[in-house]
Amino acid sequence: MARATRVDFPGAWYHVLNRGTERRTIFRSTRCCERFIELLSSLPERFGVRLHGYALMGNHYHLQLESREANLSKALHWLNVSYSVWFNRKYSRVGPLFQGRFKAILHEPTEALKISRYIHLNPVRMPPWADTRLATSLRTR
Repeated sequence: MARATRVDFPGAWYHVLNRGTERRTIFRSTRCCERFIELLSSLPERFGVRLHGYALMGNHYHLQLESREANLSKALHWLNVSYSVWFNRKYSRVGPLFQGRFKAILHEPTEALKISRYIHLNPVRMPPWADTRLATSLRTR
């Protein structure tokens, strides 16, 4: 079964998220977060997207983006590949870092504040350094 085509048009707003393969950690250190943010900060100039918000968690990230040129897939492909290559070299690993393609949830600009609130409260609900499996096992004790 073929996957659905992404809806992308100039001015579209998205809540984008992607997670590590097998929910593994994709931000192992402060330097990992800094590198991801460096790459993220070049998206507006390279691809003409507007970054309205982000949250980096231990094993996934959330972004709120506006695609001014209907090129969300190109921008996120570049971001994910660039970070994956850097991460794999840094930690001497091979293979995919991310679990499948990124998820992009289209939303209206009028919902921007609600989505931004969700993204920015996400780390409060689960600290960015916490491993989801560890946090789950601690809660069940």
